[in-house]
Amino acid sequence: MKIKKSSFAGMFYPNSQEDIIKMIEYFNTIDSSSIGCQDIKAMIVPHAGYIYSGYSANLAYKRLSTQDIKTVVVIGPSHRVYFDGVSVAKYDGYETPFGDLSVDDTLIQGLESSFDIGFYPKAHQEHSTEVQMPFIKYYMPEVNVVELVYANIDAKRLSEIISFCMQESIAVVISSDLSHFYDIDKVNRLDSICIKAIDDLDVDMLNQGCEACGKLGIEALLIYAKQYGLVSHILDYRTSADVTKDKSEVVGYISALFCKE
Repeated sequence: MKIKKSSFAGMFYPNSQEDIIKMIEYFNTIDSSSIGCQDIKAMIVPHAGYIYSGYSANLAYKRLSTQDIKTVVVIGPSHRVYFDGVSVAKYDGYETPFGDLSVDDTLIQGLESSFDIGFYPKAHQEHSTEVQMPFIKYYMPEVNVVELVYANIDAKRLSEIISFCMQESIAVVISSDLSHFYDIDKVNRLDSICIKAIDDLDVDMLNQGCEACGKLGIEALLIYAKQYGLVSHILDYRTSADVTKDKSEVVGYISALFCKE
């Protein structure tokens, strides 16, 4: 079997399940969010190191685990490799500290036959998608995954791919951090645009100053959500300054649910 080996264990997240469990248990002791959602279709989650953005991500995955989900589609931006379109990871499984995740071959075959999707192995040495896998395996150990990494693609085209994935018992995860390495006041100002756009499903607003690294994925999800009547629920917003106390070079993080109501 061809297993996708971890590239960032011990860097963005601990390489032992015991240490990840300790982090998740700590996150859950301070989880004060009361937002509920009966039918979660998609989420936006961050992809920084767990010490910075893990709390935000954990809020979303904890809630997704209450749903009847068979496959999670993880969609993230390519930070290291430039290519046209979307790459689908054609492996038999994904290595995580909690054991390997299985892959939804049927969905991958459907995506390949319906869209111009390739497989660029180097594109999948990608932290925006890999950091999601331990959360998925911890909370939903029996689910399958599909990993999609995008580079140069139109948001409307990516929204069509998202639409194809929105089948019964499938959830879509959009991976994105928000603005990067400004002072705290500028980060909060720029991120408020992203948050308002997500809350209102407003693509025009998203493009009026939001500097999310996964903005294209967010835009594609907003297009889909607006078209198919999903409602967004902001779970959490925080910045790296909450951990580092450094307010001079800050990164923003958000988690949000998209639900059918």
